[in-house]
Amino acid sequence: MVGEGIIILRISLKHLMSLRVLLVGSGGREHALAWKLSQSPLLEKMWAAPGNPGTAQFAENVQLAADDLDGIVHFAQSNDISLVVIGPEDPLALGLADRLAEVGIHSFGPNAEAAEIESSKAFCKEVLVRHRIPTASYRVFKDLNPAVSYLESGAQFPLVVKASGLAAGKGVYICNDASEARDAVKLLLEEKKHGKAGSVLLMEEYLEGPEASVFALTDGRTIIPLESCQDHKQLLDGGKGPNTGGMGAISPNPLLSERARELVERQILLPTVHGMNHEGRRFRGILFAGLKLTPAGPKVLEYNARFGDPECQILMMRLQSDLLPLLLGCANGELEEQEAPTWDPRPAVTVVLASGGYPESYPKGLAISGLENLELGPELQVFHAGTALSEGGELQTAGGRVLAVTALGDTLSEARSVAYAAAEQIHFEGKTLRTDIGAAGVVALESVQ
Repeated sequence: MVGEGIIILRISLKHLMSLRVLLVGSGGREHALAWKLSQSPLLEKMWAAPGNPGTAQFAENVQLAADDLDGIVHFAQSNDISLVVIGPEDPLALGLADRLAEVGIHSFGPNAEAAEIESSKAFCKEVLVRHRIPTASYRVFKDLNPAVSYLESGAQFPLVVKASGLAAGKGVYICNDASEARDAVKLLLEEKKHGKAGSVLLMEEYLEGPEASVFALTDGRTIIPLESCQDHKQLLDGGKGPNTGGMGAISPNPLLSERARELVERQILLPTVHGMNHEGRRFRGILFAGLKLTPAGPKVLEYNARFGDPECQILMMRLQSDLLPLLLGCANGELEEQEAPTWDPRPAVTVVLASGGYPESYPKGLAISGLENLELGPELQVFHAGTALSEGGELQTAGGRVLAVTALGDTLSEARSVAYAAAEQIHFEGKTLRTDIGAAGVVALESVQ
């Protein structure tokens, strides 16, 4: 499929070399990437900065923070790194890819200008509107009084209030009336709940329909769509409670039909990549579209410039191809030379185990037990997200989202059963999880059988 000089890939070629990889980040996404990259016959050695106890199983952890750009660049130069894989959004927004390019080191992830498609929701909306990509109508506000005046005059409810900047998935408020919207606006602009990220906010039309996560690898010219996912963002069962970074996910998304996938490729992915080129911001890396499947067709809620978490976990479980040459192809502009990936047809489920109190304040340093009783392998993995080792070597909680229990199954119901059975074996004080990850997907599948 060809459009505006961009092709969607269905081809193959070669890449044989011994690669030294530095993986940047410390979450569940990075553990999943390390697990998958470690299976590549092209890998000579891998480091993780800073990594976590999970990545340490496959890479050498180095004590460099993900936002320590000077330290990462120096380490990459000193260790003859072939490819830096940038996991989180913050180092992308800070320009890590730019800094590495200045010293001739390939990196997987967009430069700072292209990463603005995630780091500024206001800029993302401008791109979508300029290039006629389906999205919700919106307004941007920087000051409290104009925002409140709009809510009291022309606003229609429900509406969505969003922090424009990076807020770890937590700066989104669905408001049913003017009172709720005023509270959300004050939290962002007056109380600075999300700091600088909320200094600019968007008010968006609320879109009806289920959500879908769609991913595509791109070097700015070639596009490889990946398998679809469905995230579960809210803390509580039934999609209730506050937004989080993600409490679980399934793949494939049973609500995204083949027809809808084609529409997403043609009306969203292609014009976005072309539009970013037109803006002078060539995008190289993983383009992650958060969508609403509305009665009028798929519409973009937002874009992310990196693998989703926890979507990355289920994608890596289902991916049968070697990940490393795909990432390198994005980095060096040779994606069209790589083989199109193959996927395990079986569905995957990931269930996040979170700390009590998340997404607000939560304790750290609580002992984790039960992992040693699980038989991990190609069909079951527990990816570390917010964990650390005590001085005595005991595994402890160290973040809001602690572990992501990820399973494959012959059916979605089976994958859910395996994941939840494993989750029951893991213990730490205050363990919090949703019990309905994938349940709506099972119902949707049953309704069409």
